[in-house]
Amino acid sequence: MIKVFIALGANLASPQEQLDRAITALQELAQDKQIQVSPYYRSAPMGDVPQPDYVNAVASLYTCLEPLALLDALQSIEQQQGRVRDIRWGARTLDLDLLLYGDQVIDHPRLIVPHYGMKQRSFVLVPLRDIAADLILPCGNSVASLIDEKMVTELQQLSPDH
Repeated sequence: MIKVFIALGANLASPQEQLDRAITALQELAQDKQIQVSPYYRSAPMGDVPQPDYVNAVASLYTCLEPLALLDALQSIEQQQGRVRDIRWGARTLDLDLLLYGDQVIDHPRLIVPHYGMKQRSFVLVPLRDIAADLILPCGNSVASLIDEKMVTELQQLSPDH
């Protein structure tokens, strides 16, 4: 049994509903169907591709799945919700990224953990801090120490009822 953290993002086809459905699907992967989810945040898209703002969150759960099996399960959830991978950093119905797999460092052709960009992304760090304020990353940095005021102002927290 290992604790994992997963980033959720969507900006197409009712993004908040996409995240709600993804959370329901993630519960099926969780031990005893227990899952912790941050508030939802609105964020500007990355890159130069014109697209709508994103809705983002971070979830944590305990699972018995091995890393690649968990990755496969996450990609299956994305596909079930209409994910199409055609443009890097393009619009998407759902994006599920495995951020942390316990305190393991994984360097596999299909999976890099901790997620390669998480330490620079407000839409990952702020919701991660919401559910794991004291979390220390495998590199030794605390999540809280990586967040600056600019990151906080880049996001708009959505109402609790989304």
